[in-house]
Parts: sequence; C-alpha cells; structure tokens
Amino acid sequence: MSSRRSSSRSRQSSGAPTSAGMTDAQITDLVSKLQQLIPQLRSRHSDKVSAAKVLQETCSYIKSLHREVDDLSDRLSELLANTDSNSAQAAIIRSLLM
Repeated sequence: MSSRRSSSRSRQSSGAPTSAGMTDAQITDLVSKLQQLIPQLRSRHSDKVSAAKVLQETCSYIKSLHREVDDLSDRLSELLANTDSNSAQAAIIRSLLM
C-alpha cells in the first residue's frame, strides 16, 4: 500500500491533477494565500506551516469572527432598544446600517 501511496504522490508532485482536479502546486498556492489571510499565521510566513495547521487556524479564526459578529449584533440590538428612534444617535445608527 505504501508503494501505491508514494507513486500517487509522485504523480501529484509532478503536476498531475489530484482527484479534485487540482495539482499539488495549486493546492500549495491556495494554502499559502489562505495563510496570508489569517492574522495568527501571517507573521509566520517565513516559517514552514503545515497545510493542516493552516486549516485548523482558519477554522478557529472563522469561529472567532462568528462570535464577534454575534456579539456586535447583540450590542447593536441593545443599543437600538435603548435609543429613542427619533434621536440623532438613532439616525446615525440607521445610516451606518444602510
């Protein structure tokens, strides 16, 4: 089985498409681009970071962004609930949301 795996890897490394239709070079390029988008990994550009680590950090970052959006949404709801709808502050909030 290991010989099958190594021959598969050598085909992929040579630029042959994987089962998903992408070459290893394309996947590596996409992982590198993804790494540049994640703040925790951006500073490690010179360090070798595995694709698995990039994907783990990406998932963590997306989860933290979801939590931040939920928190901001809750704060906005509270602010709107406690603001007179005719006030200047309410008008500013409405203009920011549109």
